[in-house]
Amino acid sequence: MIRGGVGGGKTKVGLKFESRVDIRKVFEKAPHYAVKEDVVYFNEQKVAQLFQKHKLYKDLLEKNGIDYSTLISKKLLPDDAVLVFGNKTLFIVEIKFQEVAGSVDEKLQTCDFKFHQYKKLLSPPGITVKYVYILNEWFKKTEYTDVLNYIQSVGCYHFFEELPFDFLGLPNPYSQ
Repeated sequence: MIRGGVGGGKTKVGLKFESRVDIRKVFEKAPHYAVKEDVVYFNEQKVAQLFQKHKLYKDLLEKNGIDYSTLISKKLLPDDAVLVFGNKTLFIVEIKFQEVAGSVDEKLQTCDFKFHQYKKLLSPPGITVKYVYILNEWFKKTEYTDVLNYIQSVGCYHFFEELPFDFLGLPNPYSQ
């Protein structure tokens, strides 16, 4: 997979998503990766930490002495978030798999606002934020061209059914 959601084929370059599943399970299926108590290990070395929903506030912000309400007016609850230690980047990962038209269409258009809110939250500890959608094949239809272009134009990302290790800044277990 290449940034912007094209390419891929049968190459193994990322975490493979087959449906709406939490990222922990996807990491656990990757060779050489393990997850213990929300910490991601590669060959027994800590490389990242996972956060879902309220755990982002409890396990990251509060532990760093940050009161979210002084920075934003309402909590945002990510499907998944991955803090990669090596590049001090928090990846907000929203997984959207559709089989029929629906409300997800409009949710995709909210990435700019959410991206800016997360940046406000994580600027005090000096953590970079990247906001990324994992989409299924449904969103490759031409009717999504404008929204996919918009996502990229506001500094957010999207991939189809895979989240590349190099995008995250993590080792690719398939190239070992």
